[in-house]
Amino acid sequence: MKQVTINGSVRATGSKADIRAVRSEGRVPCVAYGNGIENIAFSVDAKDLQTLTNTPYSHIVNLVVDGKEILSTLHDVQYDPITDAAIHADFLAISEDKPVAIRVPVVITGNSEGVKAGGKLAVSCRKLRIQGLVKDLPDELKVDITNLKIGKRINAGDLSYDNITIISPKATIICAVKNTRNAVAEESAEE
Repeated sequence: MKQVTINGSVRATGSKADIRAVRSEGRVPCVAYGNGIENIAFSVDAKDLQTLTNTPYSHIVNLVVDGKEILSTLHDVQYDPITDAAIHADFLAISEDKPVAIRVPVVITGNSEGVKAGGKLAVSCRKLRIQGLVKDLPDELKVDITNLKIGKRINAGDLSYDNITIISPKATIICAVKNTRNAVAEESAEE
């Protein structure tokens, strides 16, 4: 999985005025916690944070806060309801020798037999939650649909990958090929 380095600076915690002052400088207030570290309140440049939020991919984040490095993942982001600008971000500190849980995008590959026969592919899930060591985490999960026929689907429980565990519910539907009028007409013609 790709790693991104983001520089931050420690910020004062407390009043709303302090937080407004941070935001007026074009920075986003953040907090890092977990993995046995003391909670750290800091701020990052809003443009730097967009490298994490404006992509479908998940990243391991190397936070550098006043010279101290923290390996982490972006845990949560709060947005302004009017401007959609990030107003706060939470980072979860992780360790390279302990399993990490993270959401990874699903990429559909192949040309389905059901679609060739006139069915319609419906993708229901764009990301899956997985767990594994940092070195084993993939950038994306490839799902091959070549043998998927009309009326069939692929669930999270049907997938398996080396060195990672899918922790999304097994019944989560990834994609399915649905019947269409064209497919029904072709089936009738074959009979």
